Amino acid sequence: MTPDLLKKYAQPVPRYTSYPTAPHFVPFGGSETYRGWLAAAPQAPTSLYVHIPFCDKLCWYCGCNTKATQRYEPVAEYLQYLNLETEMVAKAINPQAYISHMHWGGGSPSILSADDIRALTERLRRSFHFADNAEVAVEVDPRHVPAEKVKAFVEAGFNRVSIGVQDFSSVVQKAINREQSAETTARVVDDFRAAGIRSINIDLVYGLPGQTRDGVEATIEHVLALKPDRVALFGYAHLPSRLVHQRMIANTDLPDTVERFAQASRAASHLTAAGYVRIGLDHFARPDDSLACGPVHRNFQGYTTDTATTLVGLGASSIGQFNEGYVQNAVAVADYARRLQAGEFAVVKGRVLTVDDKARGYVIEKLLCDLSFSATDLISRFGDAGVSVVEDALNVIASDTDELVEARGHDGSFQVTEKGRLFLRAICACFDTYLGQGTATHASGV
Repeated sequence: MTPDLLKKYAQPVPRYTSYPTAPHFVPFGGSETYRGWLAAAPQAPTSLYVHIPFCDKLCWYCGCNTKATQRYEPVAEYLQYLNLETEMVAKAINPQAYISHMHWGGGSPSILSADDIRALTERLRRSFHFADNAEVAVEVDPRHVPAEKVKAFVEAGFNRVSIGVQDFSSVVQKAINREQSAETTARVVDDFRAAGIRSINIDLVYGLPGQTRDGVEATIEHVLALKPDRVALFGYAHLPSRLVHQRMIANTDLPDTVERFAQASRAASHLTAAGYVRIGLDHFARPDDSLACGPVHRNFQGYTTDTATTLVGLGASSIGQFNEGYVQNAVAVADYARRLQAGEFAVVKGRVLTVDDKARGYVIEKLLCDLSFSATDLISRFGDAGVSVVEDALNVIASDTDELVEARGHDGSFQVTEKGRLFLRAICACFDTYLGQGTATHASGV
């Protein structure tokens, strides 16, 4: 891969966990609109996301909506408002909707005490109808997961755990303010497995300060020894203009575009050589894992087997997805709490979807998950809006001089080549009519 080609497609683009993306959400019409969307939720699988915006120590690379605290009181107080929101949403949502997936993210949900892990889960299960086979997942920081918390998560019904690693190099860990030994991580993996957790995911990051491709390879070897069911390999998104704590990382300490690409390529090669199946842009799964077996979808948590078309978000900054559009809660905990105290839902932003939005969102998800979409299928689903997107696709193919995309088959299939997979976000950006509007900043596309 030539440096010129890498630089060409390294221009900042969104990660496309939604379309339109969150920077294009606008002030929302109030609680009654949201209440109506909840009531209209279909009698179908529904996904639930719970955000815990606290952690013990702020990692400088972090892009999450979170704050560090050494005291538990703010966490305990936040849970009171989270319980209040849960009660309000549960009363408003169509009672025939049922939860097929639940995901806790943050921050770090593992900051909760063992008793609060049990209590919050019990309240959620009382408030919503959960399917018997629901996937219940949580993100944890292995540095703060003693045996009693492992036990609490398992007793609460969690069956998938995502463990943050990033990189095992001590140099990199010091540079990102996250020191975490391989031994600590292995202990937590072993503890969860011994307790009966059926699926373990490891999160890695490339493009970090001080990171090298040899260091990434060493980290992959440690990770392979843990035998995770899934591995997520994210590119570090350096956005110091938006995330103040990232200013602790100097631009000069970051690997350049060529090195970032080399790190990602080496990690991917080692994972696939070890038998992992590459999923979309940046996920890998064991061949017998449900993510490898498909079908694959994409939402705000990344790649998933979750087929729910309704996503209910609980907690500060959480985003919900409905047939009508998106809603987002207040980001600041104080604002989130104030709205709930006033008897209102905490939603402050959102986006009502047009047919064109839905057609383009469908195409972007298909490209990110399947590396292709069918023109016939698109037009049958979205009519004239689908025709417009197909015209854009033909223009993309006609203007492609780098062999990233092609037409294939008899149904007008738009196909990303294996070479194009490396620049998948840039290809998706070709279908994004909002890109360039507003002041949103994005990370490198490579």
